[in-house]
Order: sequence, then C-alpha cells, then structure tokens
Amino acid sequence: MKLSIIVPVFNEEKTILQILEKLDNAGIPVQYEIIVVDDGSTDTTRTKLKNIKGAKVILHKKNQGKGAAVKTGIKNAKGDYILIQDADLEYNPNQIKDLLKPILAKTAKVVYGTRLNRTPHLRKEEAKHFFIIHYFGNRFLSLVTSFLYGQWLTDMETCYKLFPKIALNSIKLNAKGFEFEPEITSKLLKRGYKIKEVSIVATPRGYDEGKKLNTVRDGTKALWYLIKYRFTD
Repeated sequence: MKLSIIVPVFNEEKTILQILEKLDNAGIPVQYEIIVVDDGSTDTTRTKLKNIKGAKVILHKKNQGKGAAVKTGIKNAKGDYILIQDADLEYNPNQIKDLLKPILAKTAKVVYGTRLNRTPHLRKEEAKHFFIIHYFGNRFLSLVTSFLYGQWLTDMETCYKLFPKIALNSIKLNAKGFEFEPEITSKLLKRGYKIKEVSIVATPRGYDEGKKLNTVRDGTKALWYLIKYRFTD
C-alpha cells in the first residue's frame, strides 16, 4: 500500500515547514509520498518551499481555493490511498497511524478523523463565541449528512479524510473551495462507501492566527452542496 498525502497551502509561511517536518517524523507505517500544492500564496510560503526535499511541490499561478488545490494533488498522486493534511498545524500528523489502522486491518475502506465525537469543550476553546458556533455548526452539518445519506457521521467537515484513489474513478469533483468537504463525502456515500470515524484531537486556530474558513458563509455553502449532491451528481 502506498499513501499520497496532499497538503493544500495558501499563505502558511509560519507553519508550512513545521507541518512537513511533523509529517516526516510521524512514523507513518506505510510507504507514502507528500504532495504540496501551493494555491497562489502571496507571502513567503513559496520561498520556503523552494528548498524542500522529500516532497513534490506544485504551484498554482493564482489562488483558486482549497478544493482546486486538493484536485491538483489528486491528479498527481501515485498512491493507492489519498489523505488530506492541512498546513496550519490544527491536525497533528502523529494521528495518521490511527487513521490507517482500519485500512490495514481491512475493516474499512474510507476513514475520517472526527474531532466532534464529544461534548463541547466549554472550559477550553469552545468557551469562546467563535469556537462554540463552529462546534454546533459542524455538528449540524454532520447531522444533515447523516439524515440525507443514511449513515451516522459526527464530523463531515474534518480535514482528515482517508479514501482509496480508485473510488475517484467514478467521481467527478467540481469543488474549488471549502465545498470540497461536503462534495467528496456525499459522493463517496452515494457510491456505497461506508465511512469509519476515528477519534482525533485538533488544536483550532482563530482568524487572528490565519484561519480562512468562515463559519457562516462556508457553512451555508456546505449545507447547499449536501442537499444538491443528494439529488444530482
């Protein structure tokens, strides 16, 4: 088994080298490749990527969105499985081993890392207005997904999605932005793939630290695409 780890990047000069180092030190128990897709960064991210070794770096001439970057990575992937890894340090690569366990044990073909199989951290980050809205927004979208597609999920919006590349042979991905999350999930479920969720821990960052997802705007889009792809392809 070979794993293709796709790292979509846009203006992550503070974290890009750290996340790549963490990936190299994560003790991933299978052969893997790292594909970094810089989606038109305008800070020093591209300069930092010039001397990267051990990873394939692909540059978009202009910013197109996370979904577009992921699709570019998929097109260039040589692995049997695809994993998405954000570059912002919210997700710790040490947890990739846990995502791979059901695959290697042949008990699942698609694995998501769930951050939300829990109650809100009201004494931690979710004591803040922004994070509690984000928590309940994600739980609501996951509930809608479960209702529309007939499989219980707790974290549809998770970055950590691990799926076989062969599954994409019958799937056309249209998303250019964050709507990639509901699109890939809905299309995998419609094609009969069961999604195994594995609990993970994430360290969320705020907008002052560079977070790009807008809870209301992107959450509304996600809801629309969940409904749209339930009835269209």
